[in-house]
Amino acid sequence: MTLPYGIFSTGDSTPRVGVRLDDQILDLEMVERLGFFDDLAIDRTVFAKPVLNDFMELGKTACRAVRQRLIDLLNDPEKPLDGFADFVFIDAALATHHLPIRIGDYTDFYASEEHASNVGRMFRPQAEPLLPNWKHLPVAYHGRASSIVVSGTPVRRPNGQFLGPDQQPVFGPSRALDFELELGIVIGKPSKLGEPVSVDDAESHIFGLVLFNDWSARDIQRWEYQPLGPFLGKNFASSMSPWVVPLEALDQFRIDGPHQQPVPLPYLQSSGKKHFDIHLEVILQTAENSQEIVLSRTNASHLYWNAAQLIAHHTVNGCNLNVGDLLATGTISGSSPTSYGSLLELTWNGTRPLALPNGEIRTFLHDGDTVILRGWAGENEVIFGEVIGKIKA
Repeated sequence: MTLPYGIFSTGDSTPRVGVRLDDQILDLEMVERLGFFDDLAIDRTVFAKPVLNDFMELGKTACRAVRQRLIDLLNDPEKPLDGFADFVFIDAALATHHLPIRIGDYTDFYASEEHASNVGRMFRPQAEPLLPNWKHLPVAYHGRASSIVVSGTPVRRPNGQFLGPDQQPVFGPSRALDFELELGIVIGKPSKLGEPVSVDDAESHIFGLVLFNDWSARDIQRWEYQPLGPFLGKNFASSMSPWVVPLEALDQFRIDGPHQQPVPLPYLQSSGKKHFDIHLEVILQTAENSQEIVLSRTNASHLYWNAAQLIAHHTVNGCNLNVGDLLATGTISGSSPTSYGSLLELTWNGTRPLALPNGEIRTFLHDGDTVILRGWAGENEVIFGEVIGKIKA
């Protein structure tokens, strides 16, 4: 069972904690009121909160106990919840979904070798695709948490400076708006300032994973990023899924990661199966035609650096993590053109326009375009749901 956690509301009710079950939401506040958690040694008021932070702060042991209780209730042949179906099961189509966590800080990594190599080939064709530091440490930058929005929130095309045809700066709406297919890592356990988290202990700080679209204005980014990195080209919006898949749900889909050469420094040396076999895809719907067009299919196994390594590097200098912090993987791309996780790669920076099945052409996103990210593991045994964003002028 996936049993992803999220925040929802219905009508004029206050947002509260729920678990997604196919086309229904299990209302955990009501399940608690009915006494099904009475014997668990937890603060049961957390299910009435408008974010998951209070629930995550209960710790791994308590969260696992709640998850196991839900599994037992849903698998019980006597169906104890069915007697209260009108109270505990909510039609997901009638619910409003909210940003599931209160995000204090957000860090975006650059953890896919294929993506980083493609970018290097595009912009440094005469040099090695990867910069000298890339295979020695997980490259990252600190992003903007305030503009992370829940799936379904429209994304306004950003304004900024970029170079015009005469290579002089102009100001206006981005002409190279792009998506980035990523996973987000939700921190559920804090670390102390000045105390690094070891790579072996890092997963104890992870509550779960989400789908994440880190929208990018490529033209604005190209003009501004040197020497300090992304700014206005990245901080206008990022979209995340409303449902957080707990790490425990992915245990059976753990796999070995790629061989890392050169061998990382000791604090980044990771053993065991810390990568995940998660299928990912990008769908486009245009304003002219609502049919779903698959732009890309890839897999989280293409990440070079795993989540534990990202956390170990993030904290090795003593930087502390807080509950609700979000770490994103960066764009996930595979080795074939149909597995690239951004239009930057799919169109090779606009030089190879995509001919869509409906007869339209795309280099970058048009106003009215809707981008949908989907993810799953196994034969739909674990469902990440969707991240949807529609571009507005």
